[in-house]
Amino acid sequence: MHVPDGFIDAPVSAAAGLVAAGAVAVSLKGARRELDERTAPLAGLVAAFIFAVQMLNFPVAAGTSGHLLGGALAAILVGPFTGVLCVSVVLLMQGVLFADGGLTALGVNIADMAVVTTVVAYVVFRGLVKLLPRGAAR
Repeated sequence: MHVPDGFIDAPVSAAAGLVAAGAVAVSLKGARRELDERTAPLAGLVAAFIFAVQMLNFPVAAGTSGHLLGGALAAILVGPFTGVLCVSVVLLMQGVLFADGGLTALGVNIADMAVVTTVVAYVVFRGLVKLLPRGAAR
């Protein structure tokens, strides 16, 4: 769910922006280990797919909009660090091109939609991989 401009006050927005900037900086370093000849093009495709599916919005209370989140898909396909970067780029483009979420709420949106969803989804995925038996998919 995108948080629109003006929905969050300035101090909270600034704090979330700092958290988001720190998370993106950590993700840039971590993505160096995740990206190779196979995953770099996949990261671009994942970001493009997430951009497309996140354009399908549905209204939620108080002027916000909801949509599918691509953080889980990105984390599973390209890793958590690269996943955070993919979703962050998508959110930046949606804020700049379509005012979907807006720029003053970009830090909040990156923190909740890119960082939290990607990291939580990756932890759940890795936990399920360890818990489920190997032959369960057959």
